[in-house]
Amino acid sequence: MTLSACGGGGDSGASDTVRVTLVNHVWTENIRKVIPQFEQETGLKVEVTQLGEDQLSDQYNVKLNAGSRDIDVMMYRPLQEGRLFAENGYLADLTDKAEGSADFDFADFQETPVGATSHEDKLVGVPIITEQQVLYYRKDLLEKSGFTAPPATLDELKAQATKIQADNPGVAGFVARTGKAAAVTQFSSFLYSFGGDFVDASGKAAVNTPAAKQAYAFYGGLLRENGPANVSTDMSWSEAMAIFTQGQAAFYPEANSLYKNATDPAKSKVSETVGFAPMPAGPAGSKPYNIPSWGLAVNESSENQDNAWKFIEWAAGKAQTLEQQKAGVPGARTSVWENPEGISTYPADMADAITVSLANGVGHDRPVVERVAQAREIVGQPIVDAITGGDAAASAETANEAFQKFLDDEAR
Repeated sequence: MTLSACGGGGDSGASDTVRVTLVNHVWTENIRKVIPQFEQETGLKVEVTQLGEDQLSDQYNVKLNAGSRDIDVMMYRPLQEGRLFAENGYLADLTDKAEGSADFDFADFQETPVGATSHEDKLVGVPIITEQQVLYYRKDLLEKSGFTAPPATLDELKAQATKIQADNPGVAGFVARTGKAAAVTQFSSFLYSFGGDFVDASGKAAVNTPAAKQAYAFYGGLLRENGPANVSTDMSWSEAMAIFTQGQAAFYPEANSLYKNATDPAKSKVSETVGFAPMPAGPAGSKPYNIPSWGLAVNESSENQDNAWKFIEWAAGKAQTLEQQKAGVPGARTSVWENPEGISTYPADMADAITVSLANGVGHDRPVVERVAQAREIVGQPIVDAITGGDAAASAETANEAFQKFLDDEAR
């Protein structure tokens, strides 16, 4: 598959072929269909390598560590491996290219996702797919229990979940991810809404603050008292979504990017009755995450960086971002959310909920560290302990001590 055969504009080993590595994703399927347009407009040729997430990680670990030059553009997860890649010098500085392109209109990108694709005040990636947490809920169950609107606060969430559960034997008031690592991302919005975060302003571990302890106890308590009977502590999104879409729960906090699992009649028994609401407010307000789940970067070792940028400039430009968003892939540009076309395919209440997330969102849904998987295991343990009825506050103290040691180790 091929933007203008401009050589490299300064790249000594510039080639008219741009080698792009992408992950299996609907964004990738959409962009591959229109790459011939890019090739025709520019005279460049695009070679796509498409891999599953695990394969992608394996290839990056091998090739980037070896300084390989056969990747020009790379699709990556800013919050999963972004910091590690940036610290290791794998990602080219795109600041001047992005800010210097009038057509690209870098100012159109939302500040929060851009923060996640930046490192030490340099832009090292361009966010292409965003996720925000919203509250999935059953409109019919709310109406049956006499509620005229979804919960605006976490206290209301607890009250409504309790009442609906009492009114509907066999239906849980609440379901969410419960796995130690898997739950961290969805729990994060509860943590922020209680006024906490994984680290404090000085970079020290902060999962033992009063706010964090409250958040752990609240999230775990909802699942213990209002969750499915005999709730397991290893559920990721797929298991929790299945419970919700089979009509077995009233409320479910989850990423907006997964909403079609609930609205597609072929997958969901509640497709006609599902509603979407903003993250209910805690003591610190409604603070859902607003994160870039995937971005595009240029391999620092590439000798074709100018043409690699041309591909990103096109693939993450306004026109392609709008087309992706119309196809159900949430973008990182402000303009696509302000454009009626950009939200025309979304349920109206989903679009409204996302608007709140964009305004109040926090730019990370997990600790921002190099070894993310290990960090999630540490800060996720109090979630499990709270669900199972353990001492959440004591667990948070233990987790904080372990997390601080982890942070100290990374800083060495």
